[in-house]
Amino acid sequence: MPSQDPPLWTSCGFDHLMRDPRGWLVPTDAYWRLWLQRPELALVEESCAAEQALHASLTEAPSRPVAQHELDAFEDADARANHRLFLGFRDAVIHAGSLEAAYAGFFKAGAVQIPPLFLDLVVQALVCNLLEGVDDAWQWRAAEMLFRRQRVRVQDGRVLSGDSEVLDMLNETGGLGAVGRLLMQSGAAIPEVQIEVLGDDNAARYLKSRAGVGRFNFVLDLTHEVQRELSHGLTLTMNRSQSGLKALALVLQKWVRHFHGVAVQVRPEARVSDEAWRWHLGLDAESTALLNDLYLGRDVAPERQQRLISLFRLGFDEPLDMRADLRGKPVYLGLAMTAEGLLKLKPQNLLLNLPLAVADTAA
Repeated sequence: MPSQDPPLWTSCGFDHLMRDPRGWLVPTDAYWRLWLQRPELALVEESCAAEQALHASLTEAPSRPVAQHELDAFEDADARANHRLFLGFRDAVIHAGSLEAAYAGFFKAGAVQIPPLFLDLVVQALVCNLLEGVDDAWQWRAAEMLFRRQRVRVQDGRVLSGDSEVLDMLNETGGLGAVGRLLMQSGAAIPEVQIEVLGDDNAARYLKSRAGVGRFNFVLDLTHEVQRELSHGLTLTMNRSQSGLKALALVLQKWVRHFHGVAVQVRPEARVSDEAWRWHLGLDAESTALLNDLYLGRDVAPERQQRLISLFRLGFDEPLDMRADLRGKPVYLGLAMTAEGLLKLKPQNLLLNLPLAVADTAA
C-alpha cells in the first residue's frame, strides 16, 4: 500500500488503497470499511434492525452485492438514500477498476450522479498519490484547491486564498465549533484563532498538519508578481519564487501526466497578448464563462475581469501529443473567483477539454 512520512490525510483513505501496474489507485476492503464509518453511513442510536444488519454485513464483506429489498427495509429514508448513493459509487469504482478510471467516467457520462463530497474525497486521495514523496509544502497546499473550496481576498496587493469552510467557521464561531457560536451569540469574548499564511517559517508545521483529517487552516499566497519602486520613477516587476500559482501549476502538470500519460509544462501568465489564441479552458465555472466571452470578443465589465486570479500557459513537451490542427499553439487556462470571492477549482476540466492528439487516455 502507499506510504508516506510525514503522514497524509487519513480521512480520504489513501493508506487503504493499492496501486495497479499503471500507478492508478485500486480500493481494498479496508477502504470501503472506512466509508462505512463516515457520519453519512455510520450507525446511530436510532438505526433500525435492517440498517444494523446491512452495516454489519458490509463491514464483514464490503464488496458484496446488496439486494434492493435490503435497502427497502430501512425505516429511515435519509439512511436509505445515503446507502444507495454509497453503493452506487462503490459499484462504479469496482466496475471501473480504479479511482482514476471511475472519476473520469463520472464526467464522461454527462450528468454526474455522484455527490460532490464523494468526488472531493476521491480527488483528495488522487492528490496524495500524485504528491507522494514530495516535501514541498507549497505544492501540497496548492493541491488542496483541487478538492476544497477557497475564499480569495486581495489585500495590500497580495492575493490570498484560504479554505472557505474553515474561514467561515472561524468567522461564525471563533474556531470553537458549536460552543463558540453560542459564546459569540451571548456576546462573550473568545480567544482569537490564528490563520497562518504559508511561508518558510511554518512550512514544516504545515506538512505535519496533514495527519488525520487535516486542518486546512493555512492560507496560500497566490501573488505571482511583486513590484518594487526604484528611484527616478522606475518600477521593477519580479516573479515570486514561492508563488502559490507556481506551485499549483506544478500540481496541474502532474495531474495531466497521471491521467493522460503526456508531459506538459504549465506556467502562470500575467496576461495573454496572442492574436493567434486558439484554445482555452477554465479551471472553474467563473473563468470558463469569462474566457469564452473574451475569446468571442464580447464586452466584459471591468469588475468581472478583476475576478480573474490568473492565467496559465500550457504547452505539450511532445508536439505530436497535441491535436494536429492546434500543434505548436499554447493552451490557455484560467482561474477566477466569483463576485463573493469564492473559488471552486474543477480538475475534471483537464480531463475533458485538452486538445489531445488521440482519444482521451483517461479511461
